[in-house]
Amino acid sequence: MSDSPTLASEVSALKTLILDFIQERQRDKMDKLKPGDESKRQEMLDTYRPQVWLADAAKRVAQIQLVNFGVKFTHPDARGSSLYLEGIGIQAADLIGTHSLSGESEGDAVGNAAALDVYKFLKLAHEDQNLLKRSIDGDAALRAALSDNPTQAKEWMRSFAAITSRRGALSSHTLAKQLYFPLPKSGYHLLAPLFPTSLAHKVYVTIQKDRFSDASKAARQAYREDQPWHQGYCEYPNLAIQKFGGTKPQNISQLNSERRGESYLLPSCPPNWQRAAIKPPTRMKSVFTGWFGRRPAVRELSHSLKDFLARASHNNRRIRQTRRDLVIAIRDELMQFAAELHELPAGWSAEPGCHLDTIEALWLDPYRAESDEDFARELRHGDWRGEVCSRFAKWLNSAIQTSRTPMGDAEYGEWHSDLEDEMRMISMEIGSDD
Repeated sequence: MSDSPTLASEVSALKTLILDFIQERQRDKMDKLKPGDESKRQEMLDTYRPQVWLADAAKRVAQIQLVNFGVKFTHPDARGSSLYLEGIGIQAADLIGTHSLSGESEGDAVGNAAALDVYKFLKLAHEDQNLLKRSIDGDAALRAALSDNPTQAKEWMRSFAAITSRRGALSSHTLAKQLYFPLPKSGYHLLAPLFPTSLAHKVYVTIQKDRFSDASKAARQAYREDQPWHQGYCEYPNLAIQKFGGTKPQNISQLNSERRGESYLLPSCPPNWQRAAIKPPTRMKSVFTGWFGRRPAVRELSHSLKDFLARASHNNRRIRQTRRDLVIAIRDELMQFAAELHELPAGWSAEPGCHLDTIEALWLDPYRAESDEDFARELRHGDWRGEVCSRFAKWLNSAIQTSRTPMGDAEYGEWHSDLEDEMRMISMEIGSDD
């Protein structure tokens, strides 16, 4: 090694990269220990000695698999095969799929969530080559960086490289999605479609950058101020978010955990650019006193929910899911309602004839903050989001309750929580999130 200064330098850089990763994980664990717990502290020191941790990682890597098509996105308990496929070819160039990423896709990891830190380790990169690629290629610099024992280092690298291998025979599962596809003459193909996790992650990262990057925010501000700008920005109307994994997104996959379980859905309906002129709600103190509820879609959805609950004779999973779907649809109508009012010229709520109270003005006319310092201060630091969620929950309880189906604190809390998650997204987009 000493005969090659370049290789020696690379070995040194890789050793530093590996050591920093292990020490950072050790610090995270140590910080969670209670004061005086010396036995646990010593155990952590022993566990995170580099050679000990690397040996353990080489064993635990067998518990996870590198994939770009995952089965658990259909159901967290699905036990069928997930796949890692490279060089996927397709003849129709106008179709978007994983093949469109042209080698830019980021692999995902599935399996035991407790072993996903090994995949984070393998994603560490030096000079545009991550440790997984180096392990697969049998890289000499990585071999020297892992251990002074070449035989041991080679064995660890073989274990790390095996993360791309399929575990067991191909199989589906009763909880996986399966489709009977009819053949031209007779019979069927049984298809098992898998979620394109690498493609979904690329879409998510792209949309996040387009919506929340500093460059995009600056371009939007220039547009609102009618000022020239050196670049444009992207908008994604009627965007939806699909959640995977509930409170434990790491049980689905590593990339799903990095997205906090979220995946974007683009609208598949044809655009409709014609609509009635948007009018600001200036003659009322609250849009929940009638304005919002009179919207045709809201009126139809709330009546449907009210009738459905009145007819339901018992409580089961189908009843609960139908109720939730209707509530989510009503919540989405509220978000659309707010988005429409955001398109009005900023400051309409400050007009002398506007009676809308400040809480809802902060929500529905947020860009007024650009010319009103007091308003901007309240937008940044006031608890207006929680109050809007509370008003929505009270309105919905009142709109759907009957003598047979009274709505109480439990329902109020559910409606409040459903809207609160979406309000955080609005805060990020308008730049009011602390």
